Amino acid sequence: MDATGRFRDLVAQPEPAANLDELALLIAAHAYPDLDVDRELESLEALAAACDGPTLDALVRHLFVDLGFEGNRRQYYDPRNSYLNDVLSRRTGIPITLSVLMIAVGRRLGIPLDGVGLPGHFLVRDRVDVDVFVDPFDRGTLLDRAGCERAFHRVHGADATFDPAFLEPVGTFSIVNRMLANLRAVFAALGDHRSLLWVIRLRTALPDASAEERSELAAALAATGEFRAAADELDHLAESLGGGPGDAYAQRAVGLRARLN
Repeated sequence: MDATGRFRDLVAQPEPAANLDELALLIAAHAYPDLDVDRELESLEALAAACDGPTLDALVRHLFVDLGFEGNRRQYYDPRNSYLNDVLSRRTGIPITLSVLMIAVGRRLGIPLDGVGLPGHFLVRDRVDVDVFVDPFDRGTLLDRAGCERAFHRVHGADATFDPAFLEPVGTFSIVNRMLANLRAVFAALGDHRSLLWVIRLRTALPDASAEERSELAAALAATGEFRAAADELDHLAESLGGGPGDAYAQRAVGLRARLN
């Protein structure tokens, strides 16, 4: 099964059953078609096996002191920072991929961790002591709730309103969606329509994909010259919405098919 099909099968499962690190590696497999996802999963197993013990302190020391994983501050928008295989090999990434790494290794050690989607940043929260947070981008710095709030204000300014709900955990699909959103922004800025297409295609595979996002997929297909596939996508969207809301999408499909003549 190709990477897209495997990704679709995983996100079709109930969210608690979906494997976050496998989904992250399947995203990377679209940038690296020859990537051996199962071998990369074995690398995560090896990382866990080399940890001194099944505690949060040991995990933080192992990843961010002994192995030197850290945030890539110099080339933050390098797409490699969003690919878990590159994070594993280069030992650098952005907050969300370093958090995925930590959650994945922690799970293998029996250390229950959650991702926290702080606006403009991403953290890891201890599921046992919910007042303990880790900043993987800052070499595993431990934070309390006040420290998280200070981190928020460093990004958004002293006058920004902090909502305690920002520190609540987010689910697997939300994390995957945010990873894809990061890549979408990078590829849009680069004008890389081919890469943008697979990113949007994966986004629309997630259960909560909106009509707008499905329309964006059609636009991405058209931008790469795939007018028939773009028209088919709009027809499916129009059919799912029914008359009225779907009429505009159906008309756009007609226009795209006219370009095939």
